[in-house]
Parts: sequence; structure tokens; C-alpha cells
Amino acid sequence: MPVLYLLPGLLCDARVWVHQCAHLADLVECRVPDFRQCNSLDAMADVVLADAHERFYVAGHSMGGRVAMQVLSKAPERVIKLALLDTGIHPAGNSSGEPEKRQALIDLAEREGMAALARQWGLPMLHPDRHSDTDLVDTFFGMIESYSLDSYKGQVKALLERPDAKPFLARAPADTLVLCGREDTWSTPAQHEDIAAALPDHPDVVVIEHSGHMVSMEQPDAVTKALRDWLERE
Repeated sequence: MPVLYLLPGLLCDARVWVHQCAHLADLVECRVPDFRQCNSLDAMADVVLADAHERFYVAGHSMGGRVAMQVLSKAPERVIKLALLDTGIHPAGNSSGEPEKRQALIDLAEREGMAALARQWGLPMLHPDRHSDTDLVDTFFGMIESYSLDSYKGQVKALLERPDAKPFLARAPADTLVLCGREDTWSTPAQHEDIAAALPDHPDVVVIEHSGHMVSMEQPDAVTKALRDWLERE
């Protein structure tokens, strides 16, 4: 059975992909790598490549999308299919204020703990209508709070050192899936149009309605259907 690597984002783990792993098991063997000990995208990509068979499928969400593109840059001949969810291709830049914003969140976690980070950083990732969904919020916050401060710092370091991923996409496989939540304010639909435009075949962006950044958890049925359609296409 083909292997599909489902790559989680910042402060996330296999809980992001529970629905997809359960409902795609007839098509692929799903594997979710653990990036807690990595402090660079290159090291995260190496985790995938060291585990993988000769050729495989890969789908990445948020930071995991960055890792998927890093995998593509290192071993494009091994990637059969690629899916990029709620992510971006632009490099980090000091002019955006991103380093200062991320440092402020690290400072918060140092002062008040990962639970405070979950409330301030995590909750806005979700569609406002989902803030009252106790099961979803508890699962999401549980992921964040399961991380150590050192692991969080390492993943932030990886993101602040991220390269411009646009050149990597020239070697992407045909029919790459580009998907995001309609109300994702972190990685907007417009940002995904830029990703699609950089791909050789310029695919349409799949926009999942009524969803924020955590699209695979917020709208699991719709995301699983999109992934199934992608996997089943020749």
C-alpha cells in the first residue's frame, strides 16, 4: 500500500490528522512524523526521508507544508504526489515584524506557560464560530500544551530561518493539491493563489468554507474528501 506522510504544523502532532488517517486507510498507509526535537526545516525533512520508502505521497499543513516543500527540494524524484494545506512559500523577513511577534509569544510562554500561549496564539487560528466547540478547542490546546518550551523555541527557529520555497515548486509533481480555509487569516486564500501560480500546472485552489487555519480539524469531512479525490486522480 502506498504511504502518505501527513506533516503537522507548529506545535501540532497526529491529532491534526485523526479523521484523515481513519478515513483514508483503504487507499494509503498514513504516517505522521514527530518534529518535536527538530530546530530546522531541513532536519524535519530528513525525518521524513529517513523513514520513507523509495517513493511516497506527502501532504503538509502550515509548517508541515514548508517541510513538504523542503522534502521536495531534497528529493523531488521520490515525491509521487504533493498536497499543501494552509501554508506559504515566502521567506521570513525582518521587515514584516515576524521575528518580534514570535519572540513576544515565546516571552509569553516563558512567563505564563504553554496554556497561556494556546489561549492567545491558538484560539485565533480557529474560525470564530468554533471557539465554543469544547471538544475541538480542548484537543487543539492539548496539542500546544503537550510541547515543551524548548521544542517550541526550536520550531520557531526553524520557521524564522525558512527559505524562499517558490523555486522548489518548479519540480512539484503534476496535480499538486493546494487547499486552505476560507477564513484562514494566517495563511490566506490569496496567499494560496500565489502558491498555485508558482506550480507548473497552475491548479485551482481548493477553498474549504467556514474554516480558519486548522482546516483538517475544523472541517475534517471536507478535507478528507479533497485528499481522497487528490489521491484517486491518476
